[in-house]
Amino acid sequence: MDHWTEIKTAYEVVRLGTVSAAADALNVHRATVIRHIDLLEAELGTKLFQRHARGYTPTEAGQDLLRVAKTTDEQFNQLAMRTKGSASELSGELVITSLESMASILMPAINTFRTEYPNVIIRYITSGRVIKLEYGEAHIAIRAGPKPTELDNVVQPYITSEMGLYASKDYIDRKGTNIDITDHDFIGPHDTNVGAPFFKWLLANIPSEQIVLRTTNESVGTKAVLSGIGVGFMETNRAKRNGLVEIVAPKEEWSGQTWLVTHVDLHRTAKVQAFLNILKQRNI
Repeated sequence: MDHWTEIKTAYEVVRLGTVSAAADALNVHRATVIRHIDLLEAELGTKLFQRHARGYTPTEAGQDLLRVAKTTDEQFNQLAMRTKGSASELSGELVITSLESMASILMPAINTFRTEYPNVIIRYITSGRVIKLEYGEAHIAIRAGPKPTELDNVVQPYITSEMGLYASKDYIDRKGTNIDITDHDFIGPHDTNVGAPFFKWLLANIPSEQIVLRTTNESVGTKAVLSGIGVGFMETNRAKRNGLVEIVAPKEEWSGQTWLVTHVDLHRTAKVQAFLNILKQRNI
């Protein structure tokens, strides 16, 4: 069925009465709902809705579409109920993408997923560019920073990372702690046009000559801190696991929100839901 997504959208508009309500129910932008309806009307060559101030009222053709969509939706739900017990038979690939720094957080969840669903192969992509979910490059993206706003994506809050400034014991033995913050050696970003709030603070408050190592790769920065080259930002739990010394305690302005992002066409698939549920359970 080439246009089932658009038919489902129209069905929700009829069922709920407004574009905004349908968009909320489908977890898409209202512009997506309008686009789906326009596409259907163009394909069928007839108006499906009368638009008015109170919402959308189906035309006669819209009522016919509603009956088809309702029957199909009920049959699909019955199929889902029959196959619900076969989730353990999931197979194929699940493609996940995130920043490299998220790997230590995601690996336990990936291990749990692999134990429960051994026939699924994981492809885990860490990349500096934004992987395009709408092009099918990944099933699930874990993204940091401002809430993603791409149309047709389902976006859910994941975890908030607390960031502090840390140094190795070797560095502390060499430099000491009783010095002004601006007298420390720092690890920072190569690019001064950064989005991370903690790096923005660093560039605004630390003299340029004190940022002694600049890198494009977060894992390189972490290794530099662990090696004693300088003070650097690190997520608090990770810093504790590595026995680092806190130089400046986490500040609220440095914290960053991460988001679970899926495309609306894949969000409800069994593999995606299974992995999302494991992530959420581990975050309770």
